[in-house]
Amino acid sequence: MDSITQLLRSARTIAVVGLSDKADRSSYGVAEYLQAAGYRIIPVNPAIVEWKGIPAVASLQEIAEPVDIVDVFRRSDQTSPVVEGAIAIRARCVWLQQGITNEIAMNRASEAGLIAIQDRCLALEHSKRRREIGESPDGQTTGLHRAPG
Repeated sequence: MDSITQLLRSARTIAVVGLSDKADRSSYGVAEYLQAAGYRIIPVNPAIVEWKGIPAVASLQEIAEPVDIVDVFRRSDQTSPVVEGAIAIRARCVWLQQGITNEIAMNRASEAGLIAIQDRCLALEHSKRRREIGESPDGQTTGLHRAPG
């Protein structure tokens, strides 16, 4: 089992930085897919009040529970402060979505002991590994039958 599969199998909570409340945005579709797969989603965006009834927080530092993955939908040049926030809350992983790269920020995350992944879609990576993951984090079968949004 590869390290991404292990991460996705053991993760429970995903903070989605830059999550939009607009259904046509990539962040919305990815978060919706991950929620359907059984993960707890925490919306992180100061510009929204909630996402699908879940209250949003303005920053990672406002999250009062453990976070496994910080999934980032921000421009590459805006990721360093997000990585610092992920380190501060002791997240296990910082994940920059497909098309987002920042070598300096990823090196900083790795040096701080976080799993650092960039330029990959979290939903697509989960979808590719569904059979290996097999169950949602709460032990229920995922029941996913559609491609990620």
